[in-house]
Amino acid sequence: MDMTQAVLLTIITAATPLLLAALGELIVERAGVLNLGLEGMMATGAACGFAAATLSGSTGLGVIVAMLSAMLLASLFGFVTLTLGANQVASGLALTIVGLGLSGLIGAGFVGTSRTAVAGLSIEGLSDLPGFGKVIFGQDPFVYSAWALTLLSIVFLRWTRAGLVLRSVGENQASAHAIGLPVLKIRYRAVLFGGACAGLAGAYLSLVYTPFWSPGMTAGRGWIALALVVFASWFPFRLLLGALLFGGATVLQLHAQAASLGLPSQLLSALPYLATLLALVLMSLGRRGGSAAPGSLGQSFVPDR
Repeated sequence: MDMTQAVLLTIITAATPLLLAALGELIVERAGVLNLGLEGMMATGAACGFAAATLSGSTGLGVIVAMLSAMLLASLFGFVTLTLGANQVASGLALTIVGLGLSGLIGAGFVGTSRTAVAGLSIEGLSDLPGFGKVIFGQDPFVYSAWALTLLSIVFLRWTRAGLVLRSVGENQASAHAIGLPVLKIRYRAVLFGGACAGLAGAYLSLVYTPFWSPGMTAGRGWIALALVVFASWFPFRLLLGALLFGGATVLQLHAQAASLGLPSQLLSALPYLATLLALVLMSLGRRGGSAAPGSLGQSFVPDR
């Protein structure tokens, strides 16, 4: 049972940054915007958050700085794509390149520096319960934030007027504009929210998952988060399951390497990404009635003047 609990804790840890980043991207895409800059925003958030936390000695300040830095990049993306009407795919790819370069510049002076990881909660009488005590009651605040955001996203999209308005903008931007909905304002807010979630995911990587800074520590997680949104068919609960699936694949390849199975380490390291790709293919083959993507996803909107 202790081994099962340890494996579950590892899976949740690996899944949390993916879930945080993907939840933000899901809201962005439900509003009709495709932001491929997740990797760059996560990397910038990780670097800025670690630098702020190290210099100030405050993890909370590091998290805030990480979110604000990623939101700054998201606002730049929003200005280029929403205000100027530039191509969203090209702009997102450029944002990734800028974010990765910026993170390397900011984190250059902190390479090799380590910090004490954010500790998990310890609730007397609950965290020590046999079986799943630590899994449920012994997580760090980032994990609970990811779970809470998942629940809030479900409620927001399904049962609130604001969620209905956001989905309407994403499904048919012309009709939404025709009935008086502020399409650009709604999309700007969604893009900023996506940036905040990406920054939070980056802060988790550098302050909890591996509490030190090293270049390239996002390791493609931003791209996996983008794929998970498609895997989840733009539904938050399915997104949680997809993140746990990727976390499980990550843990599996670590145990496979430790077991010395004789397979190349590069192949084992690629297992999580291959598992995600396979899941996307199976979802695509099993989906009937075409894509479940929002109708206006990736389309530029220029209001009538």
